Amino acid sequence: MRLLFKLMLGFTTMMAITQANADINVGVIVSLTGPAASAGIPERDSIVLWSKHIAGHKVNLTILDDASDPSKTTAAARKLVTEKNVDVLIGASVTPTTLAALQVAAETHTPLISIAGGGAIVNPQDDIRKWAFKMPPPEEIPLGMIYDTMKKQGKKSLAIVAMSNAYGQTFVDIAQKTVGKAGIDLVRVERFGAADTSFVSQAMKLIHAKPDAILIVAAGSPAVMPQLELKSRGYDGMIFQTQAVAGNDFLRLGGKALNGTYMPVSPFLVAEQLPDGNPTKVTGKRYVDLYEAKYGPGSRSLFGGCAWDTLLLLEDAAKRVPKTAQPGTPAFRAALRDALEHTHELVLTQGVYNMTPADHNGADARSQVMVRIEDGKWRYVAQ
Repeated sequence: MRLLFKLMLGFTTMMAITQANADINVGVIVSLTGPAASAGIPERDSIVLWSKHIAGHKVNLTILDDASDPSKTTAAARKLVTEKNVDVLIGASVTPTTLAALQVAAETHTPLISIAGGGAIVNPQDDIRKWAFKMPPPEEIPLGMIYDTMKKQGKKSLAIVAMSNAYGQTFVDIAQKTVGKAGIDLVRVERFGAADTSFVSQAMKLIHAKPDAILIVAAGSPAVMPQLELKSRGYDGMIFQTQAVAGNDFLRLGGKALNGTYMPVSPFLVAEQLPDGNPTKVTGKRYVDLYEAKYGPGSRSLFGGCAWDTLLLLEDAAKRVPKTAQPGTPAFRAALRDALEHTHELVLTQGVYNMTPADHNGADARSQVMVRIEDGKWRYVAQ
Protein backbone atom coordinates (compact mmCIF):
# COMPACT_ATOMS: atom_id res chain seq x y z
CA MET A 1 0.00 0.00 0.00
CA ARG A 2 2.87 2.33 0.85
CA LEU A 3 4.46 1.60 -2.51
CA LEU A 4 1.15 2.21 -4.29
CA PHE A 5 0.72 5.49 -2.39
CA LYS A 6 4.22 6.65 -3.39
CA LEU A 7 3.59 5.74 -7.00
CA MET A 8 0.31 7.63 -7.00
CA LEU A 9 1.95 10.62 -5.31
CA GLY A 10 4.75 10.59 -7.86
CA PHE A 11 2.28 10.37 -10.73
CA THR A 12 0.26 13.27 -9.31
CA THR A 13 3.43 15.35 -8.91
CA MET A 14 4.53 14.60 -12.46
CA MET A 15 1.09 15.58 -13.76
CA ALA A 16 1.23 18.85 -11.83
CA ILE A 17 4.67 19.64 -13.24
CA THR A 18 3.53 18.77 -16.74
CA GLN A 19 0.47 20.99 -16.40
CA ALA A 20 2.48 23.85 -14.91
CA ASN A 21 4.81 23.71 -17.89
CA ALA A 22 2.17 23.22 -20.58
CA ASP A 23 3.12 25.01 -23.79
CA ILE A 24 1.29 28.09 -25.04
CA ASN A 25 0.50 27.73 -28.73
CA VAL A 26 0.48 31.06 -30.58
CA GLY A 27 -0.84 31.38 -34.13
CA VAL A 28 0.33 34.34 -36.19
CA ILE A 29 -1.20 35.49 -39.49
CA VAL A 30 0.63 38.21 -41.43
CA SER A 31 0.92 39.30 -45.06
CA LEU A 32 4.30 38.16 -46.35
CA THR A 33 3.16 38.56 -49.95
CA GLY A 34 0.65 40.82 -51.71
CA PRO A 35 -0.03 44.57 -51.23
CA ALA A 36 0.34 44.43 -47.43
CA ALA A 37 3.71 42.65 -47.47
CA SER A 38 5.50 45.89 -46.56
CA ALA A 39 3.72 45.59 -43.21
CA GLY A 40 3.77 41.81 -42.82
CA ILE A 41 7.48 41.23 -43.36
CA PRO A 42 8.73 43.48 -40.51
CA GLU A 43 5.93 42.06 -38.34
CA ARG A 44 7.25 38.56 -38.98
CA ASP A 45 10.82 39.74 -38.41
CA SER A 46 9.87 41.11 -34.99
CA ILE A 47 7.85 38.08 -33.95
CA VAL A 48 10.76 35.68 -34.56
CA LEU A 49 12.72 37.72 -31.97
CA TRP A 50 10.16 36.92 -29.27
CA SER A 51 11.16 35.19 -26.07
CA LYS A 52 10.72 31.42 -26.23
CA HIS A 53 8.95 31.43 -22.87
CA ILE A 54 6.00 33.43 -21.51
CA ALA A 55 4.94 33.38 -17.86
CA GLY A 56 6.82 30.11 -17.29
CA HIS A 57 5.37 28.40 -20.37
CA LYS A 58 7.25 27.43 -23.50
CA VAL A 59 5.86 29.24 -26.57
CA ASN A 60 5.17 27.33 -29.77
CA LEU A 61 4.89 29.78 -32.67
CA THR A 62 3.24 29.06 -36.02
CA ILE A 63 3.42 31.87 -38.60
CA LEU A 64 1.25 31.76 -41.74
CA ASP A 65 1.12 34.06 -44.77
CA ASP A 66 -2.34 35.21 -45.90
CA ALA A 67 -1.06 36.87 -49.10
CA SER A 68 -3.06 40.02 -48.16
CA ASP A 69 -6.24 38.11 -49.04
CA PRO A 70 -9.11 37.94 -46.50
CA SER A 71 -10.28 34.56 -47.78
CA LYS A 72 -6.81 33.14 -47.14
CA THR A 73 -6.80 34.76 -43.71
CA THR A 74 -9.97 32.86 -42.85
CA ALA A 75 -8.42 29.59 -44.00
CA ALA A 76 -5.22 30.29 -42.05
CA ALA A 77 -7.16 31.10 -38.87
CA ARG A 78 -9.14 27.87 -39.12
CA LYS A 79 -5.97 25.86 -39.69
CA LEU A 80 -4.31 27.40 -36.63
CA VAL A 81 -7.32 26.79 -34.39
CA THR A 82 -8.19 23.27 -35.53
CA GLU A 83 -4.78 21.77 -36.34
CA LYS A 84 -2.46 23.70 -34.01
CA ASN A 85 -4.92 24.19 -31.14
CA VAL A 86 -3.66 27.74 -30.63
CA ASP A 87 -4.43 29.60 -27.42
CA VAL A 88 -4.31 33.01 -29.10
CA LEU A 89 -4.28 34.44 -32.62
CA ILE A 90 -1.97 37.34 -33.53
CA GLY A 91 -2.71 39.39 -36.65
CA ALA A 92 -3.51 40.20 -39.25
CA SER A 93 -1.50 42.90 -41.02
CA VAL A 94 -4.35 45.12 -42.27
CA THR A 95 -7.93 45.76 -41.22
CA PRO A 96 -9.80 43.76 -43.93
CA THR A 97 -7.79 40.60 -43.27
CA THR A 98 -8.07 41.04 -39.52
CA LEU A 99 -11.85 41.25 -39.77
CA ALA A 100 -11.78 37.91 -41.57
CA ALA A 101 -9.71 36.33 -38.79
CA LEU A 102 -12.02 37.83 -36.18
CA GLN A 103 -14.95 35.78 -37.41
CA VAL A 104 -13.02 32.57 -36.73
CA ALA A 105 -11.74 33.85 -33.38
CA ALA A 106 -15.25 34.64 -32.19
CA GLU A 107 -16.69 31.36 -33.47
CA THR A 108 -14.03 29.32 -31.67
CA HIS A 109 -13.73 31.55 -28.59
CA THR A 110 -10.05 32.27 -29.25
CA PRO A 111 -8.55 35.64 -28.23
CA LEU A 112 -7.22 37.67 -31.15
CA ILE A 113 -4.68 40.49 -30.80
CA SER A 114 -4.73 42.65 -33.92
CA ILE A 115 -1.67 44.35 -35.41
CA ALA A 116 -3.97 46.31 -37.74
CA GLY A 117 -5.58 49.54 -36.62
CA GLY A 118 -9.14 49.82 -37.92
CA GLY A 119 -11.67 50.75 -35.26
CA ALA A 120 -14.12 48.23 -36.69
CA ILE A 121 -11.96 45.46 -35.23
CA VAL A 122 -13.01 46.27 -31.67
CA ASN A 123 -15.98 48.62 -32.01
CA PRO A 124 -18.75 48.29 -31.12
CA GLN A 125 -18.08 45.72 -28.42
CA ASP A 126 -20.41 42.76 -29.01
CA ASP A 127 -20.37 38.96 -28.85
CA ILE A 128 -17.95 38.84 -31.79
CA ARG A 129 -15.61 41.70 -30.93
CA LYS A 130 -15.36 40.69 -27.28
CA TRP A 131 -12.65 38.27 -28.45
CA ALA A 132 -10.63 40.95 -30.27
CA PHE A 133 -8.01 43.42 -29.02
CA LYS A 134 -5.97 45.83 -31.13
CA MET A 135 -2.68 47.65 -30.70
CA PRO A 136 -2.84 50.86 -32.84
CA PRO A 137 -4.68 53.77 -31.17
CA PRO A 138 -8.22 54.90 -32.08
CA GLU A 139 -8.54 57.24 -35.04
CA GLU A 140 -9.61 60.18 -32.84
CA ILE A 141 -6.07 60.50 -31.43
CA PRO A 142 -4.09 60.94 -34.69
CA LEU A 143 -6.87 63.08 -36.16
CA GLY A 144 -6.70 65.38 -33.15
CA MET A 145 -2.96 65.77 -33.60
CA ILE A 146 -3.46 66.55 -37.29
CA TYR A 147 -6.04 69.24 -36.51
CA ASP A 148 -3.74 70.80 -33.89
CA THR A 149 -0.77 70.83 -36.28
CA MET A 150 -2.87 72.47 -38.98
CA LYS A 151 -4.18 75.17 -36.66
CA LYS A 152 -0.68 76.00 -35.41
CA GLN A 153 0.28 76.73 -39.01
CA GLY A 154 -2.87 78.67 -39.80
CA LYS A 155 -4.42 76.00 -42.03
CA LYS A 156 -8.22 75.83 -42.08
CA SER A 157 -9.33 73.41 -44.83
CA LEU A 158 -8.70 69.68 -45.20
CA ALA A 159 -9.31 67.05 -47.87
CA ILE A 160 -9.06 63.30 -47.31
CA VAL A 161 -7.81 60.58 -49.63
CA ALA A 162 -9.00 57.24 -48.23
CA MET A 163 -8.30 53.71 -49.35
CA SER A 164 -11.54 51.91 -50.23
CA ASN A 165 -11.60 49.58 -47.24
CA ALA A 166 -12.65 49.52 -43.60
CA TYR A 167 -9.50 51.34 -42.46
CA GLY A 168 -10.07 54.27 -44.80
CA GLN A 169 -13.81 54.45 -44.18
CA THR A 170 -13.42 54.56 -40.41
CA PHE A 171 -11.07 57.53 -40.67
CA VAL A 172 -13.52 59.31 -42.97
CA ASP A 173 -16.46 58.64 -40.67
CA ILE A 174 -14.67 59.93 -37.58
CA ALA A 175 -13.21 62.93 -39.39
CA GLN A 176 -16.67 63.96 -40.56
CA LYS A 177 -17.85 63.87 -36.94
CA THR A 178 -14.89 65.70 -35.41
CA VAL A 179 -13.49 68.11 -37.98
CA GLY A 180 -16.08 70.83 -37.41
CA LYS A 181 -15.51 70.88 -33.65
CA ALA A 182 -11.82 71.44 -34.36
CA GLY A 183 -12.57 74.48 -36.51
CA ILE A 184 -11.42 72.78 -39.72
CA ASP A 185 -13.43 72.67 -42.95
CA LEU A 186 -13.53 69.26 -44.69
CA VAL A 187 -13.76 70.26 -48.35
CA ARG A 188 -13.48 66.95 -50.23
CA VAL A 189 -13.13 63.17 -49.84
CA GLU A 190 -11.62 60.99 -52.56
CA ARG A 191 -11.06 57.23 -52.55
CA PHE A 192 -8.80 54.73 -54.30
CA GLY A 193 -8.15 50.98 -54.27
CA ALA A 194 -5.02 49.13 -53.18
CA ALA A 195 -4.57 47.71 -56.68
CA ASP A 196 -5.27 50.97 -58.58
CA THR A 197 -2.57 52.08 -61.01
CA SER A 198 -3.72 55.67 -61.52
CA PHE A 199 -4.75 58.56 -59.29
CA VAL A 200 -4.99 61.26 -61.96
CA SER A 201 -8.73 61.93 -61.79
CA GLN A 202 -8.82 62.14 -58.00
CA ALA A 203 -5.72 64.36 -57.91
CA MET A 204 -7.28 66.87 -60.31
CA LYS A 205 -10.44 67.09 -58.21
CA LEU A 206 -8.42 67.58 -55.03
CA ILE A 207 -6.27 70.33 -56.51
CA HIS A 208 -9.39 72.08 -57.81
CA ALA A 209 -10.84 72.06 -54.26
CA LYS A 210 -7.72 73.94 -53.03
CA PRO A 211 -7.46 72.44 -49.53
CA ASP A 212 -4.80 73.80 -47.19
CA ALA A 213 -3.92 70.21 -46.27
CA ILE A 214 -4.59 66.69 -47.51
CA LEU A 215 -4.70 63.57 -45.34
CA ILE A 216 -3.93 60.29 -47.10
CA VAL A 217 -5.40 57.29 -45.27
CA ALA A 218 -3.99 54.00 -46.54
CA ALA A 219 -1.88 51.10 -45.31
CA GLY A 220 1.53 50.18 -46.68
CA SER A 221 3.12 51.07 -50.00
CA PRO A 222 -0.16 51.81 -51.88
CA ALA A 223 -0.27 55.12 -49.96
CA VAL A 224 2.66 56.40 -52.02
CA MET A 225 0.79 56.69 -55.34
CA PRO A 226 -1.64 59.49 -54.33
CA GLN A 227 1.17 61.59 -52.91
CA LEU A 228 3.39 61.17 -55.97
CA GLU A 229 0.51 62.19 -58.23
CA LEU A 230 -0.41 65.22 -56.13
CA LYS A 231 3.20 66.41 -56.00
CA SER A 232 3.74 65.89 -59.73
CA ARG A 233 0.72 68.09 -60.44
CA GLY A 234 1.97 70.93 -58.30
CA TYR A 235 0.10 70.55 -55.02
CA ASP A 236 2.11 72.53 -52.46
CA GLY A 237 -0.12 72.37 -49.37
CA MET A 238 0.49 70.28 -46.28
CA ILE A 239 0.26 66.51 -46.68
CA PHE A 240 -0.43 64.14 -43.80
CA GLN A 241 -0.18 60.36 -43.79
CA THR A 242 -1.21 57.92 -41.06
CA GLN A 243 1.12 55.62 -39.17
CA ALA A 244 -0.08 52.66 -41.26
CA VAL A 245 2.66 53.55 -43.77
CA ALA A 246 5.52 54.02 -41.32
CA GLY A 247 8.11 51.70 -42.83
CA ASN A 248 11.21 51.86 -44.97
CA ASP A 249 9.43 50.68 -48.13
CA PHE A 250 7.24 53.79 -47.96
CA LEU A 251 10.28 56.07 -47.58
CA ARG A 252 12.09 54.33 -50.42
CA LEU A 253 9.18 54.39 -52.86
CA GLY A 254 8.19 57.98 -52.09
CA GLY A 255 11.67 59.46 -52.16
CA LYS A 256 11.93 63.24 -52.22
CA ALA A 257 8.18 63.62 -52.84
CA LEU A 258 7.69 62.75 -49.15
CA ASN A 259 9.79 65.63 -47.82
CA GLY A 260 7.71 67.76 -45.48
CA THR A 261 5.05 65.10 -44.91
CA TYR A 262 3.62 65.03 -41.40
CA MET A 263 2.55 61.85 -39.62
CA PRO A 264 1.24 61.01 -36.15
CA VAL A 265 3.10 57.81 -35.26
CA SER A 266 3.98 55.48 -32.42
CA PRO A 267 6.70 56.98 -30.19
CA PHE A 268 9.27 54.20 -30.67
CA LEU A 269 9.76 55.21 -34.32
CA VAL A 270 11.78 58.16 -33.01
CA ALA A 271 12.73 56.67 -29.64
CA GLU A 272 16.16 58.33 -29.50
CA GLN A 273 14.64 61.74 -30.23
CA LEU A 274 11.98 61.60 -27.51
CA PRO A 275 12.23 63.78 -24.41
CA ASP A 276 13.51 61.85 -21.38
CA GLY A 277 10.14 62.28 -19.70
CA ASN A 278 8.28 60.28 -22.34
CA PRO A 279 7.04 57.09 -20.58
CA THR A 280 7.67 54.88 -23.63
CA LYS A 281 11.25 55.93 -24.34
CA VAL A 282 13.05 53.15 -22.45
CA THR A 283 10.78 50.35 -23.70
CA GLY A 284 10.87 51.69 -27.26
CA LYS A 285 14.64 52.06 -27.32
CA ARG A 286 15.07 48.53 -25.96
CA TYR A 287 13.03 47.12 -28.85
CA VAL A 288 14.74 49.32 -31.47
CA ASP A 289 18.20 48.25 -30.28
CA LEU A 290 17.22 44.56 -30.42
CA TYR A 291 15.60 44.82 -33.85
CA GLU A 292 18.32 46.89 -35.48
CA ALA A 293 21.07 44.70 -34.04
CA LYS A 294 19.49 41.87 -36.03
CA TYR A 295 18.34 43.65 -39.20
CA GLY A 296 20.59 46.69 -39.46
CA PRO A 297 20.55 50.40 -38.57
CA GLY A 298 17.41 52.23 -39.63
CA SER A 299 15.48 49.01 -40.29
CA ARG A 300 12.75 49.71 -37.72
CA SER A 301 9.15 50.12 -38.83
CA LEU A 302 5.88 50.80 -37.10
CA PHE A 303 4.57 47.40 -38.14
CA GLY A 304 7.41 45.57 -36.44
CA GLY A 305 6.96 47.53 -33.24
CA CYS A 306 3.26 46.81 -33.22
CA ALA A 307 3.95 43.09 -33.56
CA TRP A 308 6.51 43.26 -30.76
CA ASP A 309 3.95 44.89 -28.48
CA THR A 310 1.57 41.97 -28.95
CA LEU A 311 4.18 39.85 -27.15
CA LEU A 312 4.43 42.30 -24.23
CA LEU A 313 0.65 42.45 -23.99
CA LEU A 314 0.32 38.65 -24.14
CA GLU A 315 3.07 38.13 -21.58
CA ASP A 316 1.48 40.56 -19.12
CA ALA A 317 -1.93 38.90 -19.49
CA ALA A 318 -0.60 35.33 -19.28
CA LYS A 319 0.96 36.11 -15.88
CA ARG A 320 -2.51 36.94 -14.58
CA VAL A 321 -4.26 33.79 -15.81
CA PRO A 322 -5.15 31.50 -12.86
CA LYS A 323 -2.95 28.40 -12.55
CA THR A 324 -6.06 26.25 -12.70
CA ALA A 325 -6.57 27.24 -16.35
CA GLN A 326 -4.00 25.44 -18.47
CA PRO A 327 -2.92 26.23 -22.06
CA GLY A 328 -4.65 24.17 -24.71
CA THR A 329 -8.04 24.36 -23.02
CA PRO A 330 -11.15 26.52 -23.48
CA ALA A 331 -10.74 27.62 -19.85
CA PHE A 332 -7.28 29.05 -20.58
CA ARG A 333 -8.47 30.90 -23.68
CA ALA A 334 -11.38 32.43 -21.77
CA ALA A 335 -9.16 33.39 -18.83
CA LEU A 336 -6.59 34.90 -21.18
CA ARG A 337 -9.30 36.98 -22.82
CA ASP A 338 -10.42 38.21 -19.41
CA ALA A 339 -6.84 39.06 -18.41
CA LEU A 340 -6.26 41.03 -21.63
CA GLU A 341 -9.45 42.95 -20.94
CA HIS A 342 -8.07 44.14 -17.60
CA THR A 343 -4.63 45.33 -18.76
CA HIS A 344 -3.62 48.27 -16.56
CA GLU A 345 -0.91 50.93 -17.11
CA LEU A 346 1.13 48.59 -19.31
CA VAL A 347 4.04 50.44 -20.94
CA LEU A 348 4.63 49.29 -24.52
CA THR A 349 6.74 50.70 -27.35
CA GLN A 350 3.64 52.51 -28.63
CA GLY A 351 2.17 53.95 -25.47
CA VAL A 352 0.69 53.13 -22.08
CA TYR A 353 -2.34 50.83 -22.25
CA ASN A 354 -5.41 50.50 -20.03
CA MET A 355 -8.12 48.14 -21.27
CA THR A 356 -11.65 47.61 -19.98
CA PRO A 357 -14.69 45.56 -21.05
CA ALA A 358 -15.79 48.59 -23.07
CA ASP A 359 -12.33 49.42 -24.50
CA HIS A 360 -10.31 46.65 -26.14
CA ASN A 361 -7.60 49.03 -27.33
CA GLY A 362 -6.70 51.03 -24.25
CA ALA A 363 -4.37 53.55 -25.89
CA ASP A 364 -4.48 57.23 -24.98
CA ALA A 365 -2.68 60.40 -26.13
CA ARG A 366 0.64 58.89 -25.01
CA SER A 367 0.41 56.51 -27.99
CA GLN A 368 1.25 59.10 -30.65
CA VAL A 369 3.87 61.72 -31.46
CA MET A 370 4.12 63.90 -34.56
CA VAL A 371 6.96 63.38 -37.00
CA ARG A 372 8.00 65.09 -40.22
CA ILE A 373 9.77 63.30 -43.06
CA GLU A 374 13.04 64.96 -44.04
CA ASP A 375 15.35 63.35 -46.62
CA GLY A 376 14.16 59.83 -45.89
CA LYS A 377 14.26 60.21 -42.10
CA TRP A 378 11.61 60.50 -39.38
CA ARG A 379 12.07 63.74 -37.43
CA TYR A 380 10.32 64.29 -34.10
CA VAL A 381 8.12 67.39 -33.97
CA ALA A 382 7.56 68.78 -30.48
CA GLN A 383 3.91 69.58 -29.81
